[in-house]
Amino acid sequence: MKEKTFSRTHLLILGLLSILLIVVLPVANAHGYISNFQLNTWGKYLCYAMLAISVDLLWGYTGLLSLGQAMFFTLGGYMFGMHLMLMIGRLGSYQSDLPDFMVFSGLTTLPSFWQPFYSFSFSMLMVVLLPALVALAFGFLAFRARIKGVYFSILTQALTYSAALLFFRNELMMGGDNGFTGFRRLFGAEIRSPEVQRWLFVATGIALVATYVFCRWLTRSKFGLIQQAVRDIEARVLFSGYSAAAFKLFVFVLSAVIASIGGALYVAQVGSINPNAMTPDKSLEAVVWCAVGGRGTLVGPIIGAVSVNAAKSWATQAYPDLWLIMLGAIFVLVVLFMPRGLVGLPAQFAWAGRRINAFIQERRGRRPNSDDDGNDGGDDDSGGPGTSRQPPDPPTEASAMSDPVPADPPGDPANPHARGQTEPPLTPAAQPQPRRTSADPDPSTP
Repeated sequence: MKEKTFSRTHLLILGLLSILLIVVLPVANAHGYISNFQLNTWGKYLCYAMLAISVDLLWGYTGLLSLGQAMFFTLGGYMFGMHLMLMIGRLGSYQSDLPDFMVFSGLTTLPSFWQPFYSFSFSMLMVVLLPALVALAFGFLAFRARIKGVYFSILTQALTYSAALLFFRNELMMGGDNGFTGFRRLFGAEIRSPEVQRWLFVATGIALVATYVFCRWLTRSKFGLIQQAVRDIEARVLFSGYSAAAFKLFVFVLSAVIASIGGALYVAQVGSINPNAMTPDKSLEAVVWCAVGGRGTLVGPIIGAVSVNAAKSWATQAYPDLWLIMLGAIFVLVVLFMPRGLVGLPAQFAWAGRRINAFIQERRGRRPNSDDDGNDGGDDDSGGPGTSRQPPDPPTEASAMSDPVPADPPGDPANPHARGQTEPPLTPAAQPQPRRTSADPDPSTP
């Protein structure tokens, strides 16, 4: 029987959370109940949640631990950031039509590959297209060579590190170390105004909900079943006639696009993007979010991304030097004691409760009686409550000395062949004599 994508309870919870993100929080911000800083911070958490979903789609459902998802997240931010940089115009520090870092580098004309990014539509197209093409090229070569496991993780880590080194170079004309910053306008409005930030938060909430619904539908479909089969036993999928490489390639490209959309929404709300967001440690943080929330659940990575980043915001203010140690301790704790993450805690507690209850019942069943009369109100040997246990009778001397086999009944004197009766020994006269032959001498002859 095909499993439903959403149950009624699931739809109710999803609808309430969607209303909270898309309606309640923006309205509360408009009326002053939530500050602009808090709304912007939560918008950043939702962008991180999209990155965590992309990691879970690969790691939790396909068995591919990618350490390069931060690269796709940053590429999406750069593609949309190019449009925002061109919208600054003459409002920059040098009052030039060129971005400030180009003027500082001595350029007098805009590079040709920047020209199309004056169009918002082209920028959005590149947010989806460029990461998809990079993931398609890399994934085709990797999966065609049947690279998987730790080797795939190492290759994706090397890919994102190489991309970070490339974007650090000023010759690329992508801002170098500083990246893109100082955005001013979006659709002709001030991008830092509360109204624009509020609409960006609403767009981020809609994108997150749509991503979750689509990924849940995908993982519950026939494609998702094959995807999980690739994760569990890839050889059996190959023997069944499916191309495991094609399935992995599609999921890898899809996860790159999801991460890129999250990066594009991130750069508009945070107001900057630089190559530091592309380094491998950022991808490792996304893996920690997914593990803390619970991989293979889709909702777990969302909870993990929000909770870990909220803890980071608190810890970097209260204990700024200890955050990395705390993050490592959280990851070790999850691996050792919470293998299913925060989402799996209720089931884990229920299992522990059943084990403890079974242990207590077993100990009660083996408890000896403490009362002299043998009735302590406990259970008897048959498990009935309130019955007493009677100790066995002590063995008597006769029973201790008797043979374990029951003794035979006494014999009948009138019948010497009766059971248990032994015959008296024969006298010499009554003993049978050997038969004589004619050749034997007569014993009576002297």
